[in-house]
Amino acid sequence: MSLKVLVVDDQGIVRAGFAAVIDAEEDMTVVGEAADGAAAVRLAEELAPDVVVMDVRMPELDGIAATRIITGRHDAPRVLVLTTFDLDAYVFDALRAGASGFLLKDVRPCELLQGIRVVAAGESVLAPSATRRLIGHYASGPGTAVPAGSVPELDSLTASQRGVLTLVASGLTNPEIAEQLGITVGTVKSHVNALLRKLGLRDRVQVTILAYDLGLARPNPPAGHL
Repeated sequence: MSLKVLVVDDQGIVRAGFAAVIDAEEDMTVVGEAADGAAAVRLAEELAPDVVVMDVRMPELDGIAATRIITGRHDAPRVLVLTTFDLDAYVFDALRAGASGFLLKDVRPCELLQGIRVVAAGESVLAPSATRRLIGHYASGPGTAVPAGSVPELDSLTASQRGVLTLVASGLTNPEIAEQLGITVGTVKSHVNALLRKLGLRDRVQVTILAYDLGLARPNPPAGHL
């Protein structure tokens, strides 16, 4: 089935360009376009897209606030944030708002399309510079900011699930985790799905942020992805 994509950007020519690139793909369809965050929230509910390609700086309601509203709903779409501004606040706020990815607008069309496919599949994607900023933030931070006891759901994880959680937060892919633990990729996927469900998290980005916040993982991921 074709991936349904909602494109959100306050600049008409940019929005049209993204839409044209996406619509040219056989496995994607642009189901709607929005020029501000308020329209994005409304169309996301009306059109039920699989992925929302979201700008950050917009009138009425910015992309971070719109992302938070959209991802807070039941059966929410994935959100891939695209912005011209590679700023720490945008990276952190977008991911904490529930975005599954963060890319800069100067990405090549093939990278944008791959990013859409990746987040639609439940994975995460970050621009290499955003990854460095995110990891650098935690590497130079004062330490654990959130006490583990404030997340009682952690107690419901099995030892295997805890191990997979820390490896996910270290930036390893499912095949890499499977190789390191000596288990099948299917078993890794089962562990990931279970820990996401138990912790009430949407994807690997949120797993990574939680693990760093709790001090369960130290920054040392492969460059360019989480």
